[in-house]
Amino acid sequence: MKDSFRVAFCGLICALALVLMISTGIVPVATYAFPCFAGILLVAVVIELGEKWAIAAYVSVSILSLFLAGDKESVAYFIAFFGFYPIAKSGIEKLKSRILQYVIKYALFTVCMIAAFSVCKFVLAIPDEEFTLLGFYIPWAFLAVAELVFVVYDKCITILVVRYITTIRNRIFKNPPSN
Repeated sequence: MKDSFRVAFCGLICALALVLMISTGIVPVATYAFPCFAGILLVAVVIELGEKWAIAAYVSVSILSLFLAGDKESVAYFIAFFGFYPIAKSGIEKLKSRILQYVIKYALFTVCMIAAFSVCKFVLAIPDEEFTLLGFYIPWAFLAVAELVFVVYDKCITILVVRYITTIRNRIFKNPPSN
């Protein structure tokens, strides 16, 4: 595979991910969804070009999002978890023990979400009202709900990887590239 193709493919994925991150400032409910989608785009980079290229794409989108995205909370969630998780997932799933895979995934998610919450609260000064429901300040309840949503998110990534490899990849590339 030529370097020009690698750069172009990676650049295209980065551009699409960056459009999603910039859109978080325009679409109010996109704070959590668009960083997820932007991270999922990096799956194609992992599959086609490998983890090193995907890490470079993650770093590029993260840095550009810091400057260009309007919703800094979504940028914090992208950087803290959603941007690198699709890359880390491929490494975690190479472990033989399914139980160990799940423990690592959920521990990673929990630690990263707490870190992102802390950055949002103490660095970005996101008001407590963002984590209030019916007048109760309940960030731990949000984390519990997020853990449940993570189960779906992780499964969706797996389904999308299979779909990408079996269907989409063959439509994009007449002869799928090999790493």
